[in-house]
Amino acid sequence: MSRKNGFVGRRNFLRHCVAGVGGFAIGNIILWNTKQAVALPATVANASSATPIPVYPDAALERLLNGNQRFVHQKRKYPDQTLERLQLVAKGQYPFASILGCADSRVPAEIIFDQGLGDLFVVRVAGNVASDMVIGSLEYATAILGSQLIVVLGHRKCGAVAEALQEEAVPGRIGFVVEGIKPAVERVKLRTGDIKENAVVGNIQYQAEKLQESSTILAKLIRQGKLKIVGACYDIDTGKVSVVA
Repeated sequence: MSRKNGFVGRRNFLRHCVAGVGGFAIGNIILWNTKQAVALPATVANASSATPIPVYPDAALERLLNGNQRFVHQKRKYPDQTLERLQLVAKGQYPFASILGCADSRVPAEIIFDQGLGDLFVVRVAGNVASDMVIGSLEYATAILGSQLIVVLGHRKCGAVAEALQEEAVPGRIGFVVEGIKPAVERVKLRTGDIKENAVVGNIQYQAEKLQESSTILAKLIRQGKLKIVGACYDIDTGKVSVVA
């Protein structure tokens, strides 16, 4: 089995999906890769002349938090944003961390963590909900691209979480987002303190758990010590990111 930095290669990843993951892999991942079958292998093969050194989970988290401190104190370095960096990552990507974040316009991951091109694999959806499509994207980021850290990034004053606290039905497809958060809301209703704050943190924890429980690929990487999933909360008033226990 071919491997890249200890991770399965693209073809073996797809073969594993067909054999063990089930309908989601067949229906979505294989169909997607059929369309990308020409472009993607060339991109991966031409990555860079030197094999990139893996960034281990704890080091990746420290790098993110250090970047956030620079952002908070307005001492940003704007790393990896040069023309040379642009040309390098055009050949292939090796993001050192993956982010499952809320689509809220006030929470752009690369800015609040002071990172640049090719540093982060970011999946954003309202309420940072771990849907099937989101999970598939993060499986790709970890099993194929070699990212060893996933941060589930929620934020204070999240509108999607606030909707999930309401009893009224919501219109259109917004309901799919709300339904993905409601299990987290139910778990925190009896806790003391501010219900909205509790719900935001509870949703971060719930979605982080769902990633591991719903994906055999992510769970296996965790068991092998090649992946860590961490919850974090962004304060939109101060810009600070705090790790959620």
